[in-house]
Amino acid sequence: MSQRLDVLKTFKLYIDGKFPRSESGRSIAIAGRDGTVLAHICRASRKDLREAVEAARKAQPGWQDAASYLRGQILYRIAEMLEGKRREFAELIDDVASGSAAKSAKKSSGKKPARAAVNGDREVASSIDRLISYAGWADKYTQVLGCNNPVASPHYNFTTPEPTGVIAVIAPDAPPLLGLVSLLAPAICAGNTAVVVASEANPLPAAVLAEACATGDVPAGVVNILTGVRGELVPFIAGHRDIDGIHAAGVSAEHATALREGSAENIKRVTVRENIDWFDAAACQSPWWIEPMVEMKTVWHPASA
Repeated sequence: MSQRLDVLKTFKLYIDGKFPRSESGRSIAIAGRDGTVLAHICRASRKDLREAVEAARKAQPGWQDAASYLRGQILYRIAEMLEGKRREFAELIDDVASGSAAKSAKKSSGKKPARAAVNGDREVASSIDRLISYAGWADKYTQVLGCNNPVASPHYNFTTPEPTGVIAVIAPDAPPLLGLVSLLAPAICAGNTAVVVASEANPLPAAVLAEACATGDVPAGVVNILTGVRGELVPFIAGHRDIDGIHAAGVSAEHATALREGSAENIKRVTVRENIDWFDAAACQSPWWIEPMVEMKTVWHPASA
């Protein structure tokens, strides 16, 4: 009897609430700690990025106009979906991260090391907690960031935050899930829509997160997730005129420079997080992580007699 071959899953892109293959037809094999291929992911192209931005732009007005309480409920629902897939996420994080560490160490030392010190359970739990935190901030951050300004005239003068628009989220290689959630949640809780470039080293948690979004009440186009090679997509993100802001971490100095230079040409807000302790809840679950994702609008209103 011939040995049976496992049918491996090919994770698709997530664009406009659907799961298309990359128009390029390319894919990348993702291996575990023992070198065995676990799955394949699509290698997104410039055209895939353009379609994701178009979907995000189409969805943004409706998401902005949704009640802040509703946005908080939907973020909480994503957290519920992660809780239900907690073991699956933890296994993907542990296995692929260990495999990547082993490959890197073997390349440098010639020896295959013991299993890497990765704790998928802790990362998934922190990701769930982070989503719940920003679900709570969704209807409260405006009171923290906005204000009633004193003016020397018979007017009320209010400054209120409004969403920037379409945000490109570039996730770090590690931690692949917590880093992504920490960058994505403050953007969408404020009424922005997002185009996510997943971790290049371990994109599988992002691919499963897409499935959680699809079944977790997230309106189509609010979250769009691309997998592939970061270096192929960063130049197009930097120069895309319909991306209003960038929230990135774990990018090279070259990519950070490219993103900032692109913003100078088309007036994006670029936030590149560096030296972050992703497990520090006090540092990462703050309305000041929402502040770069919003624009301030000041309104004058005549005061009554």
